[in-house]
Amino acid sequence: MVITDNFGRPWRQGVCGTAIGASGIVALLDRRGEKDRFGRELQVTQVAIADGIAAAATLLMGEGAEGHPVVLARGLPRAWKRDSARAADLLRPLSEDLFR
Repeated sequence: MVITDNFGRPWRQGVCGTAIGASGIVALLDRRGEKDRFGRELQVTQVAIADGIAAAATLLMGEGAEGHPVVLARGLPRAWKRDSARAADLLRPLSEDLFR
């Protein structure tokens, strides 16, 4: 389950659906150390799975009076399922935060 809200982004116009809660799914998938299609090791790739699902769901739900408060996403990869997931895992550590 992913609970969403709209979120503005620095240096970008518009809002985007963002995960503010997550359960039973990987919120942040760390792919560092894996190989890309050319055999090079991934150095910084962390995929915000919960945010991606939130953004896709927001497109389907709408931002105004469309009246679609819930989206059911099926067929997610098994690798994304996890008993303990937290949207807080998506927050950048203060030591890496460029805006504070």
